[in-house]
Amino acid sequence: MSISKGFQQIRSLSSISACITRPHRQIYVRTYPTVLAYPDGSTINIRYREPRKLVKLPINIWTLSEAERRAKLEDRKPKKKVQIQDDLEDSYDSKKYLKYLRKK
Repeated sequence: MSISKGFQQIRSLSSISACITRPHRQIYVRTYPTVLAYPDGSTINIRYREPRKLVKLPINIWTLSEAERRAKLEDRKPKKKVQIQDDLEDSYDSKKYLKYLRKK
């Protein structure tokens, strides 16, 4: 029996071959139960590709009123860092303790 160079053997897959060996796949699909939260607060259960507890959908700011839109955009801006200035006056004199640090 002669076999040409372009011939490839096609593997027949069935439940019998799957129980004997592993399924030959490039990508193994695994999904995890996850809760999907809509912007209005309602939730549904879905299967997600990563193990997460909750997936929250973003709010469309163009469907909000003008005041709500301004408040949401203000929340997205970076917060200003508070600078604390300490004005401490002390009578510490470092020269007073130099005699204890000198080598004998």
